[in-house]
Amino acid sequence: MSEREARGGTVVVGGGFAGGWLARYLGKRGATIVSPENSMLFTALLPEAASGTLEPRHVVVPLRMMCPHAELVLGRATALDFDGSRVQVETLEGHLDVRYSNLVVALGSISRALPIPGLADHALGFKDLADAIHLRNHILRRLEAADAAPDDAQRERELTFVFVGAGYAGVEALAELSDLVRDAMRFYPSLRHAPQRWVLVDAAPKILPEIPTRLGDYAAQQLAKRGIEINVGTTLESVDQHVAHLSNGEDVPTHTLVWTAGVKANPALSRLGLPVDERGRVTVDETLRVEGHGNVWALGDAARVPNLATPGEFDPPTSQHALRQARRLAKNIAGEVRPYRYRMLGQVATLGRYKGIADVPGARLTGFVGWFVTRSYHLYQLPLLSRKLRVVADWTTSLFFRRDIAELSMLGHPRRLGDG
Repeated sequence: MSEREARGGTVVVGGGFAGGWLARYLGKRGATIVSPENSMLFTALLPEAASGTLEPRHVVVPLRMMCPHAELVLGRATALDFDGSRVQVETLEGHLDVRYSNLVVALGSISRALPIPGLADHALGFKDLADAIHLRNHILRRLEAADAAPDDAQRERELTFVFVGAGYAGVEALAELSDLVRDAMRFYPSLRHAPQRWVLVDAAPKILPEIPTRLGDYAAQQLAKRGIEINVGTTLESVDQHVAHLSNGEDVPTHTLVWTAGVKANPALSRLGLPVDERGRVTVDETLRVEGHGNVWALGDAARVPNLATPGEFDPPTSQHALRQARRLAKNIAGEVRPYRYRMLGQVATLGRYKGIADVPGARLTGFVGWFVTRSYHLYQLPLLSRKLRVVADWTTSLFFRRDIAELSMLGHPRRLGDG
């Protein structure tokens, strides 16, 4: 087993939004990032990558470009030796021990799946770029299947799309993908008058419960105007290959069920011997230091972070909180140890093309203005001028052309040489 010292003495386990921004904020102090991927996904733009508004590569940022003073170890942390200040990493070349002075845990979250019959076998996730591209391909395949359907019943089933989870991910993904299907219909003459059915399901009493009621009501009205069925106070009871069974007694014939009902902390956190709460998040103090460890820190979705600006509450798993946590933690590691305090700037969401909502200090914006503010804020959070310009170019192009409907199912699955 080989061994090395962490660059700048700091190991960052996890190269997601929180970990990537922390390593960037550490600047010339340097860090060693341990991540199974060489890029950071900007999840706020994932719905637009799924719908074809953005080129998929433009919603990820290469960590070596984003953090030029850090080194990247491609692999997964398999064990933590707190006494010896070492992280054991499994890489493609074998096991590697990385010694540290400061350890930062930023392993993020995974989709929260419930023990619902058929969910694991028949539902589609929406957590990473692979999920987004798979969902896009699946929906385009449904259009092809509907075009070839021998009867109206099968055509209706192919053109019914059920999204479970009415938070940001579910609402934005549904809105963007329904726009994609609407744009695609001009290439399917036989389907132009075929009814589509988009169904949104959530156990909460309203959609987007994280935002002020007026904005949530506006979002519901906009979706309803587009013919989207909203079922709040409703849960998914079971799902099979052809039907989703809802708690309100309705059976929805469909081949597409998308699960976006929340996230949970990465289960690797407890396996690594870190102190976690009842929800699996690493417990940290107000300086983001892991309880019981002087040189171990945690942030982002992986941590239960107390916020002095909201006493008695812990930060939600949002990108704007992760960004501010990373900024504070970088200073704490540098020796300017202060408690973390951040008052949320607001909340934003897109509802498809030219529609959005934004709750910002002093204003609650809807429609085109809300959409423009949402895009502007996402652009602000995206690192690297080169990535910002690529996204702006994609957005500008989408103003003049409808979404592309090319299926990308062959990506990552090349044919073997000699195959026909």
